[in-house]
This record gives sequence, C-alpha cells and structure tokens, in this order.
Amino acid sequence: MASAFGHMAVALAVGKILNPAWPSIPFWVLSVLCCVLPDVDVLGLVMGIPYDHMLGHRGITHSVVFAMMAGTVLPRVLISGLSCRTCRYWSLAVYFSLVTLSHGVLDASTAGGLGIAFFAPFDASRYFFPWRPLAVSPIGISQFFSA
Repeated sequence: MASAFGHMAVALAVGKILNPAWPSIPFWVLSVLCCVLPDVDVLGLVMGIPYDHMLGHRGITHSVVFAMMAGTVLPRVLISGLSCRTCRYWSLAVYFSLVTLSHGVLDASTAGGLGIAFFAPFDASRYFFPWRPLAVSPIGISQFFSA
C-alpha cells in the first residue's frame, strides 16, 4: 500500500541499499522526512485548494522538480557548511532527490486519485503507470486504521 508506512519503508530500503559511509540519526530522520514530504499538499485540501489544482494533492509536491529541490537543499541541512562542490554533497543530493521522488512513483502505482503531476510546474497533466498493483491509502489517520 502507498501509505506513510510504505513510503518510509522505501526510504529506509534505499538508504540501506546505498549503504552510505556517513549514516547517522539525522540522515535517517531526513530520509523519512523526504519520503513523506510530498504529502504536505494534503494541507491544501483543508485550505480549500481543489484536488486537481497544481497545488492540490499529488500536484507539484509530487513532481520531479520538487524532488530535485528537496534533494539539493537537504544535504546542507544535514551537514552545515557542506560545499556543493564535493562528491559527498552530490551523493546526498541525488539520494534525497530519489527518496523524495519515490513517493510519487509509489503513488503512480496505485489506482487512487487523479494521477501524479510528475512534470509540474511545466505541465499540469497527471499520470499513472500502466501497471498499478498497489492499494491506495485513505487520506487521514482515522480512516487508515478503520475497518
């Protein structure tokens, strides 16, 4: 299921597969943050932003551009003063970008919603993958744990 738990499992698996030489508690916290960060857009539903709007659920925060922006900012959050001219910075940037992007990839593997705006803000079209084997998670914790 593409739920908060599923997204976190992907982040932890990717982190373990890459087996960075610098894992730390802040690294893992940011990894988990990256994989759930795209769902910050559910706040838009509360604020009245329509689901199908670019700022709506599964809109711009699920895009490749958003993932790349998160990936380039978070290495400096993890290690203050880290130069963007180092291999370590770019390794972390690619990792955090991929983990953030994994959220949209999982969501595009479900049949729920209107699709993912992978190419926002340049294209508002929403996409699903042709093969969608994952169940969609309900929005909200109370619904998630209900019958």
